[in-house]
Amino acid sequence: MTTESAAAAARATVYGYPRQGPNRELKKAIEGYWKGRVTAGALRTVAAELRRSNWRQLADAGIHEVPTGDFSYYDHVLDTTVMVGAIPDRHRDAGETDALDGYFAMARGTQDVAPLEMTKWFDTNYHYLVPELGPDTVFAADTAKQVAELTEALALGLTARPVVIGPVTYLLLAKPAPGVPADFEPLTLLDRLLPVYAEVLADLRAAGAEWVQLDEPALVQDRTRAELNAAARAYRELGALTDRPKLLVASYFDRLGDALPVLAQAPVEGLALDFTEAGTANLDELAAVGGLPGKRLVAGVVNGRNIWVNDLSASLTTLGTLLGLADRVDVAASCSLLHVPLDAALERDIEPQILRWLAFAKQKTTEIVTLAKGLAQGTDIIAAELAANRADLASRAGSPITHDPAVRSRARAITGADARRSQPYGERAGAQRARLGLPLLPTTTIGSFPQTGELRTARADLRAGRINTAGYEERIRAEIGEAIAFQEKTGIDVLVHGEPERNDMVQYFAEQLTGYLATQHGWVQSYGTRYVRPPILAGDISRPEPMTVRWTSYAQSLTDRPVKGMLTGPVTMLAWSFVRDDQPLGDTARQVALALRDEVDDLEAAGTSVIQVDEPALRETLPLRAADHAGYLAWATEAFRLTTAGVRPDTQIHTHMCYAEFGDIVQAIDDLDADVISLEAARSHMQVARELASHGYPREAGPGVYDIHSPRVPGTEEAAALLRTGLKAIPAERLWVNPDCGLKTRGWPETRAALENLVTAARTVRAELSAS
Repeated sequence: MTTESAAAAARATVYGYPRQGPNRELKKAIEGYWKGRVTAGALRTVAAELRRSNWRQLADAGIHEVPTGDFSYYDHVLDTTVMVGAIPDRHRDAGETDALDGYFAMARGTQDVAPLEMTKWFDTNYHYLVPELGPDTVFAADTAKQVAELTEALALGLTARPVVIGPVTYLLLAKPAPGVPADFEPLTLLDRLLPVYAEVLADLRAAGAEWVQLDEPALVQDRTRAELNAAARAYRELGALTDRPKLLVASYFDRLGDALPVLAQAPVEGLALDFTEAGTANLDELAAVGGLPGKRLVAGVVNGRNIWVNDLSASLTTLGTLLGLADRVDVAASCSLLHVPLDAALERDIEPQILRWLAFAKQKTTEIVTLAKGLAQGTDIIAAELAANRADLASRAGSPITHDPAVRSRARAITGADARRSQPYGERAGAQRARLGLPLLPTTTIGSFPQTGELRTARADLRAGRINTAGYEERIRAEIGEAIAFQEKTGIDVLVHGEPERNDMVQYFAEQLTGYLATQHGWVQSYGTRYVRPPILAGDISRPEPMTVRWTSYAQSLTDRPVKGMLTGPVTMLAWSFVRDDQPLGDTARQVALALRDEVDDLEAAGTSVIQVDEPALRETLPLRAADHAGYLAWATEAFRLTTAGVRPDTQIHTHMCYAEFGDIVQAIDDLDADVISLEAARSHMQVARELASHGYPREAGPGVYDIHSPRVPGTEEAAALLRTGLKAIPAERLWVNPDCGLKTRGWPETRAALENLVTAARTVRAELSAS
């Protein structure tokens, strides 16, 4: 096909769309189902209406080919586990009794059955359910969901493309099932899995699919030659099938590197590549392999993970270059739009001029359609859109919000000494033990306690003007008082104030820092029914006044036990925000760190002896390619130390991380130089404790013994057994006892029972140590 005909064929598409609905209708329906207030039929009706609404919205905007199969009640990786029949034995009975309840049992667990492990989806803040596989796993196709959703879209008269996680990525995301040797490699099951994918493809073709998209984002990571050979074999076999639709193999989040020639040579009809996250790497490598003659290229030129307007002229330049490298070039976002909010037009509290800098899912869809039109019909037809886009980009670049001379001057003055504690850990540890007087195996929680109905009502009443600030703060004081009283009665050693005043661990701080914008409707799925509103980091950052000192000091006035000051660390403030893209991330991290350092200093001056600076996103933000790790970890660990290094030796600095693969960053955890780290460990059976021990981690650690993302209450013996496992790796004098994560999303009855069991378990094991 000539360049001209390739341009004329350009179409607009997306890989996925936000699932929740404009008012989080899906969340409300699912949680209603869990509580018995919504029937399964009513839940399915809500889900079907949301799917139809999404497809119509996309089609009306000019998207030529809508995705199906991307919708999920909880997680698309879990959906794939169901599709290939890889249901763990412990969940089979629940699934056979009721498929929907069995699905949610895998996601959330029950009182009697543990859920699947949950971890981060590549370097995003989305969480997926980790498949559990072993040498005895038997796969069996279940295409009901994929076929039904395709049929729904086709019935609306739409051109639809099913989206399915590819077999290689599915196996690379999996872990050995409980009881299976840790060195088992799920990828060895590929030959057993491919016939199931062949059946899935045949069923989708029979249902009317012309194309099927197989997502292989794992191939943008560093892969061994054996893994690349497995990918080549997989697509050689799938491509050789006669009873199948056309195959579009999609990658995103980074460059394909060595995997690009593997996929370019595979007998598939199309590739989808990310041209935003990796700069020009995919473009250069595509040219180096001779392009994709005779194939379709879906070009991800609109960033699907951030919220800034696209530079349309720059994207058109990229698309023009790509025209000579494929038989047909289509236009898309770089990844599923699941990772951005739904519609910027819903925001009423952001200044209109600034709002024009932002593009949520609906606006990105418009950008994709505009680019496809310009590519196919020439730039004259989109001249007005290009002019408006240039004006929006210039407005942002010239805004005083993006440049504060005082902030930049302070950041330039940072020296190496600013990021070092005054004494080494060994000397600090003695001073802290003397000051705090804690027992062996001290107990604590991660920070947040359940947000009660009364608290949520008070917050809504304050926004609506039904109560004044004094009335709202009276509710906050009552919540803090109840939290402190419960912890004292239960016997927890280091207390927290429970964070009742905080709407979110990032948003709360962003609303008090200059340079941030808050949204009212910018919800993004984190996991299951957990949605967050990432703030927008638009400009230079500073802290006008203390943010946490008042409520921490109030809580401390109610008890003689230490109360932790609670802050969100600089890397997590970036990772769980939509960050500015006009300066290096390290520069932004230093600005945030300096603002948080002021807060740490004020907490210490107010008498706070323990300060926790959470960095759950440190691992998730790790670049996908090893060559990029060192540069990232250098500024990320420096930012944490810059936040915390100014305190006295006897002030104990804690940090917290959860739901990630920590083995890759144990040295970085060490480099943080925190005195105590708490980590998720319950679902992974204390794996992180073993990783810390293998590294020789010298500080104190609290691998979690209570999985807070499940409604089940762990018994005393279960928690004690995890503690005993932890003690095999971490000496008792350095082991803390705590949940995996904060308790905001749990209810008070289960929280009370679980924490009482946790404290009893700590006392039991403490007594065993004393008797031995």
